[in-house]
Amino acid sequence: MTAPLVPVAHGSRDPRSAATVRGLVERVRVQAPGIEVYESFLDLSEPRVTDVLRRLYAQGHRAAVVVPLLLGSAFHARVDLPALVTEVKAECPGFDVRVSEVLGVDPVLERVALARLSGAGLGPGDGVVVSAVGSSNAGANSAVADLAVRWEGELGLPVTEAFASAAQPDVPAAVARLRARGVRRIVVASWFLAPGLLPDRIAVHAREADRAVFVAEPLGTDPRVAAAVLHRYADVVTRIPL
Repeated sequence: MTAPLVPVAHGSRDPRSAATVRGLVERVRVQAPGIEVYESFLDLSEPRVTDVLRRLYAQGHRAAVVVPLLLGSAFHARVDLPALVTEVKAECPGFDVRVSEVLGVDPVLERVALARLSGAGLGPGDGVVVSAVGSSNAGANSAVADLAVRWEGELGLPVTEAFASAAQPDVPAAVARLRARGVRRIVVASWFLAPGLLPDRIAVHAREADRAVFVAEPLGTDPRVAAAVLHRYADVVTRIPL
């Protein structure tokens, strides 16, 4: 029996977020019809990952692969999720639950995020803000800063990072950085998986700084994101004993 795939997202009070995650998981199912796939969430949305795993165990599954739908490796990936998996395994003897790497700063996802800028008509005088959630984990923030450096080289335009919470620069500070470099129009790229409260906060602050700002959509349900989820699953499932 092939181990089920359990993508797990953070969860949000904004229903658009959970709807996007469910749409992405449906894309995964279409791309991998031979695998059982069950969406789940860490918090704020249903079903919770612990409930999904317990249900799979009760149905007779003895292994599962959890793929974190997270774009950074910070507290949720390093502490929250491992603790929840440990809790389930303590209750379910013999249940082999493996957790893959987060989606993270994957080149495929970078291409999706850059494609979201296609409607901006980038040109001379423009500058790009790569917007992300922000974290108390310096490494997660540095990964976004590195992303901005790569994009600046690729686009040939000024690029800087901005965070919605927990880290600096925020959007006003990022816009000030770009203005100091001669940028006339602000374009905001989205390093978010789904719409929600934090991407909305980014958009509000960006429009306060520049009424003509272009704000890109999150990565969403793009088939390339679904393929990245399946790649994370494939990296793990082959290590589970039959």
